[in-house]
Amino acid sequence: MISKDSAEHYTWGDHCDGWHLVKTPGLSVIHERMPPGAAEVRHMHNAARQFFFVLSGTATLEVAGRIEVLGPQQGLEIAPNEPHQMRNASHEPIEFLVISQPPSHGDRVLAPLDEPA
Repeated sequence: MISKDSAEHYTWGDHCDGWHLVKTPGLSVIHERMPPGAAEVRHMHNAARQFFFVLSGTATLEVAGRIEVLGPQQGLEIAPNEPHQMRNASHEPIEFLVISQPPSHGDRVLAPLDEPA
């Protein structure tokens, strides 16, 4: 059994937290917390397919030039090579799961800024 309290913890970006719930060569499940105003760097993954699932708060996810606003109990799949950026444009912290197959660590590259219309 694993919980946020017993999982391996790390920090990233601007005061963001992550907890590794599953960390295997074939699958990664991370519980993340992002404070208001924080954002990750726009990027993509060469091999990893990801699924973002919001647990609490409101997350803004830009995917290949389109904006998706996700509330609690809503999720979105990101295909390999699809540029994306998660950010917290709200005034409350957000918590979400990031499920990656295969794991995305070491597979991340910066995404180009210009997208087709």
